[in-house]
Amino acid sequence: MIKECLGGGDNLQIHVVQKGESLSEIAKQYNTTIKQITLANELTEPDVLVVGEALIIPIPNQQYVVEPGDYLVGIAEKLGISLQALTDANNIMNPSLIYVGKVLELPYFHYVVKPGDTIYTISSRYGITVRQIIEANNLQQNNVIYPNQVLSIPAPSRPQVEVNAYTTTMNEAGREEILMLGNYFTYVTPFSYGIKEDGSLAALNDQLVLDAVFLTGTTPLLVLTNFKNGKFSSDLVATILRDPDLQMVLINNLLSVMNEKGYKGLNIDFEYVYPEDRENYNMFLRRVTEELHANGYLVSTAVAPKESREQSGLLYEAHDYRAHGEIVDFVVLMTYEWGWAGGEPLAIAPINKVKQVLDYAVTEIAPDKIMMGTPLYGRDWRIPWVQGTIARTVSPQEAVQLAKTYQVEIQYNELYQSPFFTYTDQTGQAHEVWFEDARSMQAKYDVVKEYSLRGVSYWVLGSPFPQNWGVLGENFQIEK
Repeated sequence: MIKECLGGGDNLQIHVVQKGESLSEIAKQYNTTIKQITLANELTEPDVLVVGEALIIPIPNQQYVVEPGDYLVGIAEKLGISLQALTDANNIMNPSLIYVGKVLELPYFHYVVKPGDTIYTISSRYGITVRQIIEANNLQQNNVIYPNQVLSIPAPSRPQVEVNAYTTTMNEAGREEILMLGNYFTYVTPFSYGIKEDGSLAALNDQLVLDAVFLTGTTPLLVLTNFKNGKFSSDLVATILRDPDLQMVLINNLLSVMNEKGYKGLNIDFEYVYPEDRENYNMFLRRVTEELHANGYLVSTAVAPKESREQSGLLYEAHDYRAHGEIVDFVVLMTYEWGWAGGEPLAIAPINKVKQVLDYAVTEIAPDKIMMGTPLYGRDWRIPWVQGTIARTVSPQEAVQLAKTYQVEIQYNELYQSPFFTYTDQTGQAHEVWFEDARSMQAKYDVVKEYSLRGVSYWVLGSPFPQNWGVLGENFQIEK
């Protein structure tokens, strides 16, 4: 049996299923219930586990997983916690917007003092300071405590970060997803408004998503791209970057749409920009940032994952890390897609490659301006891989289900910090799958802490991954 304790007070743990284990045995080992584990991981078949599957294990009194029929007021009463403290700890703007399976972080819990306990031993056990216990309980008289005395134990403080989430799902399902997950996001960025040759914007039917964004107290950012006919156009963005008059038309159109729709900032995702337009792009950023700042808007960019200033290639050369870091409010590093659909099987975001990008990025951009791109999906390749074939994108939930269906063990690459497995389908075709799980996401959040980054940026919502939100909430307090 393998366990990994997460950040904060080690409340949430990751259990990697071993051969012969059952969910009832795992629940008993952690002194929790089958229902709490099932709901937190959205297990559709609790009796069917696969070797190598990672499960998040909420610990009683420190997390609570919302169950069918629960409502927030009732949860607060049952746990002896004030409703305000519970909503504050979980960034919940509307107490009615909770969903079954949501892992709630408890702001404090009650502890009955046992013989031999001291404030120091209790504080060490729960990863908090002596001072926090004293202040939470108004202790006096030399801070003496007694057996059977009930103490309030505050949750350990978590680092504050910002979280951005791109979404391409503009229908009712996209709205529901934002309502469910919005408390985890600082920003939501509906993808995307495309530029046109005349400086106008291609329309985006984003109203349903925006309605949900506002209900969850999240900040919407308008995503501006050079996306045209299903791909990024170098010629299209060159038309804008080489014409100051068109840029002014574009900026005025942006201000009009942002004001009308209620956007609070702009995220510019210009990809495959011609190298000769590098300085043109920088000048455009200076211009648009000046205009938008004057109107109270944030400006950010998304940039390709470079490992050096001189990195060659159409995807990289026009993205000037230093200039972006100086000009805009923050930068999203697109640290994913090493395992891309048209390439050979590989982890989507190998942690060693991500860190190579960050090692360079922090020399050009202040860490508190960097949002680390993080994938919420995996891929299924046919093997042996053949040039020209395209991998199928799968959600982490779907990946685990594939392993269960074909009864194959999930393995874990320590260098890449990523799970993977191979299987053979009914036709005899072999496959290799790389995806994300609770372990790989914890590794990414450890990197965010290690580099003291501003936060993370997800590509892309719409891919079921319930474990991630429990891991995220345990590691960080999300800024709103």
